[in-house]
Amino acid sequence: MKTNEALVIDLFAGPGGLGEGFSSVKDENDNPFFNIGVSVEKEPSAHKTLTTRAFYRKIKDLRGGLDSYNEYLCGRITRQQLFDLFPEQAEDAAVETLHGPKALGDDNEVIHQRIAELVKAHGDGPKVVIGGPPCQAYSLAGRSRNAGNKSYKAEDDHRNFLYREYLKVLSIAQPDVFVMENVRGILSAKVDGEVMFPSILDDLRKPERATNIASPEYKIYSLVVEATDPHNPVYQDSSDYLIKAEKYGVPQARHRVILLGVRSDIEKVPNILARPNEQVSVKQVIDDLPKLRSGFSKRKDELAAWEKVVSQNSAKIKALLKKRFDGAKSLDLKPFTNLARSATQPTESLALVPKGLTDWYRNNAPSCVLNHETRGHMDSDLLRYAYSAAFTQLSGGVSPKSRDFPEALAPKHENWRSGSHADRFRTQAANKCATTVTSHISKDGHYFIHYDPKQCRSLTVREAARLQTFPDNYLFEGNRTQQYVQVGNAVPPYLAQQIGKVALELLSQNE
Repeated sequence: MKTNEALVIDLFAGPGGLGEGFSSVKDENDNPFFNIGVSVEKEPSAHKTLTTRAFYRKIKDLRGGLDSYNEYLCGRITRQQLFDLFPEQAEDAAVETLHGPKALGDDNEVIHQRIAELVKAHGDGPKVVIGGPPCQAYSLAGRSRNAGNKSYKAEDDHRNFLYREYLKVLSIAQPDVFVMENVRGILSAKVDGEVMFPSILDDLRKPERATNIASPEYKIYSLVVEATDPHNPVYQDSSDYLIKAEKYGVPQARHRVILLGVRSDIEKVPNILARPNEQVSVKQVIDDLPKLRSGFSKRKDELAAWEKVVSQNSAKIKALLKKRFDGAKSLDLKPFTNLARSATQPTESLALVPKGLTDWYRNNAPSCVLNHETRGHMDSDLLRYAYSAAFTQLSGGVSPKSRDFPEALAPKHENWRSGSHADRFRTQAANKCATTVTSHISKDGHYFIHYDPKQCRSLTVREAARLQTFPDNYLFEGNRTQQYVQVGNAVPPYLAQQIGKVALELLSQNE
């Protein structure tokens, strides 16, 4: 590692969203500024994705590296054959991801030792810690599930305290800067009746207090609100730490708490994120991808049968919608013919996307489409999906609630009319940013219906990855369910790059 590069320690890395953003940041000489020294992840499929991406970063500028990587992406060679072509870089990638899945708390001896080695080797060069402790215990959905469990006690849930593992690494690495990300539910999560967030902030400001390891103190900044006193940043409301990703070029309403910690001896003050002039819609970022059909989940999947069912459904949907919308009669719901369930052919031009985001998606893009495969649905859900998508189109972008579905389309769900599951079927409107892409997308797809009623399906992994702003050459390893989970749990890399640029400017000024 070059001494003028910043060493990055990536914790709870998932498939690598934060790391991808930081590693893409370049200095004034157009050289990468952030170098990931270690990525820690315990889930096997996400770890495999991390390792593949680490390997890509190490070979992309070598002779034949990018061509060989694309051969793997397009299925012409195996992953092992690719790694065998560049054995030194393959070993370096394995070292970066600790030769296998590792969990903070369970594998601390290995993790802490490696971090200490990297910090010592890096000397006085800048160091950065990034990552977000798992959020299930903080998320509103997770807390709702826990509330239904009479034996659940927040104080006994180790996930509520995984941020302390983050503190231990801060004490070992003593970075110039750290970035910690979590769900908005962390702002209101309670243990023993007390809101945890103020204590978490205090611990991050003074890691030594929680770890009993000698450690510098930190100033905690918001990335979106100017501090009244920038040298002693304290904010009026905890929601000042909340970043709404759709306001920063991400085509998704993803609201996350992201804290920027700056070591107290650094006098320079970080900038807040700059807002682009326009928001980006779902249609802008996925409409170029090859059209696909859904499949059947409860019977033999045949193209002719699918076309017949969708064609029959179109007449039913028009009859139901014309009672409500004047434009229903002229709505084109005739199914596309000969659609496949997966596609690898090249995409069309991203003509609708702002140039900066287009360049981001298409940088070193392969000649094939990755992770673009549909799943199967029940016949009855095909009808509901098409109805929901058509309704959303006719309403100008408003997805129907349960009250908007006719009785004939009501699912056999005891809470359907209660209001508690009013948006059980949710179309991602073409003209708006998406709702939050979550790991729940791996379950049934009901919350992530494609806006095109003629395709009659939920989003693919690649479409979800576009909404999360992963580059088109970012391959998600594992089976399809695991890929969905990885995408849903990730930090949008395009947002992470913007945060990385703030950190670069701060560290450059300090140097």
